[in-house]
Amino acid sequence: MKFAQEFRKALQREAFPQKWVDCAIPYGQLKKCLKKVTKELQEIGLDKETLARLAADQHQPSSDNAPADLGFSYHLDVDGVKGKAAESARLRPRLTVFIHLEDGVAVDAKLSPSTRDFLQKLALSNTKATDSTTPADSKLFMPPAASSGDQEIPSSSATNIRQVEVPLVFDAEFFEILQNDVSNIGALQKEEQAKLEGQIVALGEQLGKAVEPSRGRKAKSDLDVWRQIFELYLEARVFFSSRESDHGARTTTQAVDQLKWFQDQVVQRKLIPKLKLGASQTAFENFVSINSALLAILKFQEINRIAVTKILKKFDKRTSLGVSSTFPVVVRSGRSLTSSVAQDVCAQMSTELISVVPQLDDYLCPICFAIAYWPVKLHCQHVFCSRCLVKMSRKNERHCPLCRSDTIMLAGLENFDADRAAFLRKYFPKEVKEKIRANERERNQEIFGPAHDSLHCCIM
Repeated sequence: MKFAQEFRKALQREAFPQKWVDCAIPYGQLKKCLKKVTKELQEIGLDKETLARLAADQHQPSSDNAPADLGFSYHLDVDGVKGKAAESARLRPRLTVFIHLEDGVAVDAKLSPSTRDFLQKLALSNTKATDSTTPADSKLFMPPAASSGDQEIPSSSATNIRQVEVPLVFDAEFFEILQNDVSNIGALQKEEQAKLEGQIVALGEQLGKAVEPSRGRKAKSDLDVWRQIFELYLEARVFFSSRESDHGARTTTQAVDQLKWFQDQVVQRKLIPKLKLGASQTAFENFVSINSALLAILKFQEINRIAVTKILKKFDKRTSLGVSSTFPVVVRSGRSLTSSVAQDVCAQMSTELISVVPQLDDYLCPICFAIAYWPVKLHCQHVFCSRCLVKMSRKNERHCPLCRSDTIMLAGLENFDADRAAFLRKYFPKEVKEKIRANERERNQEIFGPAHDSLHCCIM
């Protein structure tokens, strides 16, 4: 099946909004325009075979009896605009061919007679235009080496090498269509990303109110359930993976599988029925909806990115002009056609949502791996539970276990983090009580001996 048909079916299969479909890359229109580009090049004798030979020969050393073939250069200039403004500036494709002239006659052996005649006329017309504006005793006009990547012409050939810009029409039309649609996709992405970010902020506020511990037992119960939900979500790594085996951004296929795994785990563990408040259940539905919407954006990006890659490869295959690697750089399409939106949205979900339901792992003491209560913040800003720091100080250990700063012996009552202690009591009451009991047991064992817990009171 041809890619144009696959592309149309993919857009229909995913049931994207009509507004999205209207912004999709017009692959069929670009193919028709490419035929015009190919025909235009053939008519002036610069078909793909000729350009391929010139591109190959320009990297080979010349013989003693024949001048070096300098080939051609093809660039997508941006009307002299730089910076961010270049993203919306109009592209100007420019084909420059280097030819040899002897007594005003083109002698390049790799060109057909008709092509030599065409380029010779262009070169001579440029010479006449230049001669009318330069002194009579000046040398044969040679354009300076271009700073935008044009091939530098050897000084030994400065008297008989001519740099000729070939006027083309349909390549400009081709890249104008492609550039406009890539820009439209970028604008659509920004719009949809802004919607998602607004939904995330609203969901964060809704969830924060629902699981506020001060609202009662149901809120505390829902807080525990949401903690399990987010633990599963982080384990799923729906859009990004930090594991060595598959580090980096997920493909859309992988993201679909991971999102399905997350939802299946939530169902298997019967977490949704455990949510006591209707606001919490609604919040979960909105959370899944946000992930599904983000996944749809990534699918749309991926489909269009493949379309751009395919049409540029087809352009190079039919013209030998080599633009597959330069076009994305020139139009700055990297952000519009990659998963950067997933990175931005996931970062905001972490800030606005997951932080509303704090995870125990983020508040563990790095020494005992239990909740860091009572929390003591050293001068190096690292936090440990007071019990562990007392033990270290008794052993005359002065340095922070994390950064090796000489801060342990400097800690005093002023280092007690009262705000963090209140936060831990509020969001992790069970863990705090268990840590207090564990500290008491350990202290009693130090006073009464290791067998203290096994001793029982008896009535005499």
